[in-house]
Amino acid sequence: MLKILALLSTLAFLAAPNALAQPHDAHQHHAAPAANTLATGQGIVKKIDPEKLRLTLAHDPIAKLGWPAMTMPFAVTDKALLQNLKINDVVRFELQDEQTIVAVEVVTGK
Repeated sequence: MLKILALLSTLAFLAAPNALAQPHDAHQHHAAPAANTLATGQGIVKKIDPEKLRLTLAHDPIAKLGWPAMTMPFAVTDKALLQNLKINDVVRFELQDEQTIVAVEVVTGK
């Protein structure tokens, strides 16, 4: 029993520095892609359709998917993702599959 407690204490100690080493900043939005993220990209907003939950982007090449730069519509998982976007905003986005955006962040507005 004592060995198990010692092992648990050691594991807790090793895990704690990682959580403490990264200060929380409420304004920081550059989190690592989620584990279920297929790929990330950057592009320019061309069309926003909140009724159909669609976002059309002229995106840069996405090497992970072997895609060249192109303009295409994507589904979004939540209408809230579209709320602060404007046409011609430069955005970073995360894809859960080849057609669906799960996160979007404005890099610069134009």
